[in-house]
Amino acid sequence: MSIVESVRKQLVPIHPEGVKFIAIFAAVSLVLWWLWTPLGWAGLVATLWCAYFFRDPVRVTPIRDGLVIAPADGYVCSLGPFAPPPELGLGAEPMQRVSIFMSVFDCHVNRSPVAGRIAKIAYKPGIFVNADLDKASEDNERNGFVIETAHGRFGVVQIAGLIARRILCFSREGDTVAPGERIGLIRFGSRVDVYIPGSVEPLIGLGAKAVAGETVLADLLGQEPRRAHRQG
Repeated sequence: MSIVESVRKQLVPIHPEGVKFIAIFAAVSLVLWWLWTPLGWAGLVATLWCAYFFRDPVRVTPIRDGLVIAPADGYVCSLGPFAPPPELGLGAEPMQRVSIFMSVFDCHVNRSPVAGRIAKIAYKPGIFVNADLDKASEDNERNGFVIETAHGRFGVVQIAGLIARRILCFSREGDTVAPGERIGLIRFGSRVDVYIPGSVEPLIGLGAKAVAGETVLADLLGQEPRRAHRQG
């Protein structure tokens, strides 16, 4: 393998949505460098962070009927039965919800947790409280998907956070999606909730780190054994 090929293999792709922001950060850094060198160094660090934020790494998604895959990078900030947002039309009965909080250092490309058809996309404006709080699921700006599958209808909700001010949706109603397929992106720090039909128990613990497109959240067929969790 040549040096060029080796370097290319190590580089993580940048999502196209981030290119303009990286260019803006770089331009401001040049101005800061002209004004005062220490400010220029600070601008360079900020530009590198911006490129890191908009990374879009390749993920290897486990494919098996019944698996529910993490839609976002981050840590699990909430688990348990919660009523889905009313705009999704999934009813008022509580569903098992797994909430993943994304810090400004996590990859913010969101992926489909299951295979199915996007039956509905619903946007709701709101406020911008800290996304790791439970009330963020009710009060914050959000964009929700209803995905129809052979195992029922899932809800996937992108939630803007304290810093985030823009939710991007890459999919449309009627689209067919595969597990791990990119469906959206949130800028800059946020949360994704997954509402799972049935009485399935999550396979991931509260506080655990999830990797979008790779971490298994639940097994609808019950073929994966239940797992105990501890912090340490």
